[in-house]
Amino acid sequence: MFIDNVSLTLSSGKGGPGSVSFRREKHVIQGGPDGGDGGRGGNVYFEVDNNTHTLSHFRNNQHLKAKNGEAGMGKKMYGKMGEHLVVTVPPGTQVLDAETKEVLLDLVDDSEKKLFLEGGMGGLGNTHFKSSTNQRPEFAQPGRPGLTKEIKLELKLIADVGLVGFPNVGKSTLISVVSNAQPEISNYEFTTLTPKLGVVVTDDYRSYVMADIPGIIGGASEGKGLGIEFLRHIERTKFLLFMIDLANYRDLKEQYYTLQQELRTFSEKLAHRDYAIALTRCDTLTPDEINEKVDQFLRLLGLEANEFTHKYKTREDLHSYGQDVHERERALPFFVMPLSSVSKINVDPIKYALSDVITKVRDEKSSR
Repeated sequence: MFIDNVSLTLSSGKGGPGSVSFRREKHVIQGGPDGGDGGRGGNVYFEVDNNTHTLSHFRNNQHLKAKNGEAGMGKKMYGKMGEHLVVTVPPGTQVLDAETKEVLLDLVDDSEKKLFLEGGMGGLGNTHFKSSTNQRPEFAQPGRPGLTKEIKLELKLIADVGLVGFPNVGKSTLISVVSNAQPEISNYEFTTLTPKLGVVVTDDYRSYVMADIPGIIGGASEGKGLGIEFLRHIERTKFLLFMIDLANYRDLKEQYYTLQQELRTFSEKLAHRDYAIALTRCDTLTPDEINEKVDQFLRLLGLEANEFTHKYKTREDLHSYGQDVHERERALPFFVMPLSSVSKINVDPIKYALSDVITKVRDEKSSR
């Protein structure tokens, strides 16, 4: 599970002060005090929104306040209540006390809305303080202060995209380039010993979570290598990106079929998950060598080379192509594309293509 966290200070609104006012009208003998009460301060609520997938939008706005209540007025008019603050979070968010680490709220269900901090009471106007001994009270109550709480939000997510590949094929490098993750990267196998996850942000309102798991080798589903422990992590991902190394001593066919076999042995459901293929370390080959290897690989899959997106360059091409693939045959990869994370070759096209397919999967899930 991925834990994205952010520290916040939340404050409910202060109550408005009561009014000191006296009724003064022509021909009205008994005027007296008529100061109205102040408005209550705004509350702080948490609301779960299934269309929100990250906490990153809080990082530049770490002190959030509800509005204060307005002051009371003459003629016994109450002040307006302060506007509530609604903090929108994705499902799976926990609200923790910053000091004690106690879990204050566990927000899971879509559209769930919970009161967190109440606003301060408005002060009473001077009309409440008149008596037989004080018929002209010249004071009113101030509004009560709101509440302030230091909290930490933690988001526990299952990754949207799982990276699948042999050891040392560039999975950690890709996730370090497109996300906020900082995995260890070295030129030897099994550098990644534990899953690494990062949030890939494509614009202000779209992001997805990518998981890098230790490399899978032949026999991983039976316990060889490190992959068996972490195949469970990608079992719940929405989409898989196969990372197949163009410069590896294993040929493309061996890598691809070994990975497919290990996934199928571990979970038949996982083997039928939507997927795409990135042919990594393409910067080690010439363009002609790349085209030759890609074309051979596509023929291996029973596809024509000109059908696939390694010929395309723009995000729009990838998006329209991906929709077409989904409409005609779900068993086909979403795309097949050469990639070099180091040289930044096709990094952005893959980043946005993955965003498009994850958005599509989420839309399909929400419409059920």
